[in-house]
Amino acid sequence: MFHRRQFLKQSLKSSSLVALSTVVPQFVARTAQAAAPGKDTILVVVEMTGGNDGLNTVIPYADDLYHKARPTLAYTKERVIKLDDHVGLHPGMSSFKPMWEAGQLAVVQGVGYPNPDRSHFEAMDIWHSGDPKRLTTTGWLGRTASETENKSGGVPIIQIGGSKLPLALAGAPGAGAVSINQKNSFRLEFGPGGEERNGTRRKLMEDLAKPASASDDDLLSFVQRRQVQTLTAVQHLHELLEGPNAVRSFGAGLNQKLQLVAGLIAKGFGTRIFYVSIEGFDTHSNQSPDHQKLLAELADSIRWFYENLKQSKDADRVRVMTFSEFGRRTQENNSRGTDHGAASCLFVAGPSMKGGVVGKHPSLSDLEAGDLKYHTDFRRIYATMLDTWLECDSKAVLGAKWNHIPELAKKA
Repeated sequence: MFHRRQFLKQSLKSSSLVALSTVVPQFVARTAQAAAPGKDTILVVVEMTGGNDGLNTVIPYADDLYHKARPTLAYTKERVIKLDDHVGLHPGMSSFKPMWEAGQLAVVQGVGYPNPDRSHFEAMDIWHSGDPKRLTTTGWLGRTASETENKSGGVPIIQIGGSKLPLALAGAPGAGAVSINQKNSFRLEFGPGGEERNGTRRKLMEDLAKPASASDDDLLSFVQRRQVQTLTAVQHLHELLEGPNAVRSFGAGLNQKLQLVAGLIAKGFGTRIFYVSIEGFDTHSNQSPDHQKLLAELADSIRWFYENLKQSKDADRVRVMTFSEFGRRTQENNSRGTDHGAASCLFVAGPSMKGGVVGKHPSLSDLEAGDLKYHTDFRRIYATMLDTWLECDSKAVLGAKWNHIPELAKKA
């Protein structure tokens, strides 16, 4: 047995995953029964990379101070998509209007955390880790996967696009994540050699994953079993992506990414957390046309994502949450753009909640160093998603209990 284990370790060192990254699960004890794929709730997280201008996303059109701060970038009340008598959506987000009218969209205002950081890297780490003090090296979704792994039908987390796994998916014990991108063909290899040799290595891994006796059911055996389970799920994923009945072609745009997610959900793959991103929100100059295009892509993609989920009868069990590392400065700059700011807004979509405008728009007459002040800690949103949607212990993930946001809670 010792020699076979040594061969397994050597094989794993030489193995490669092309267009695929995996965080191999480590030891964790779990006793809950796995839920059948097709019944679990699912969370799709959309990262708006670059620092989205929340002030021109959820627009306080009725506030004169807004128009004074944005002489070239402001939108009038005639152009915005009105949500109430005070705020409205950017006109590029017209695809969100039917979702808003159906009560399937929540607009969360004034989101942030204490002592905000205006560095892209530091601020993104804070959102990804769920820790403003940056004392942890794992991600909030990676830790979530540890708490929900027995309810997943395969890989706990899948990222669509991106060359590497983001910090948000970095796992605590038990977590596993797969990243798919389009730059190379999707294939899984167990090391050098042909299919016959790969098959032999796979059989060896399966044999080693079986404990020889009760005393052999130790940490190494557990890790080996989890590796086999992960590889089995990855092979199934390969079949769904490139087999004769492939889900659909893969593209770089947000719509294509979300359509791939919808296809995997419809096929019952079993993953409960999906992660996608849309880049370009660092709008320091000539902001209006770029921001218009990005927000239109965001709203269009999420709306059509849910239209596809309705066809497969999965819409009620899927929720989308957006976020960006920070907002922008209240005052526009001299380049018809905006610079790094602090508090901003985010969206939560899906037919499973109450929806509506959550919280008041931050005051434009009470700023902090020229930035909007936050009133809703982003960890309250995380905690609500964890406890009421994914049904795992938010305290175990975030290190503390946070009050839920009623508008985001799961409908009874």
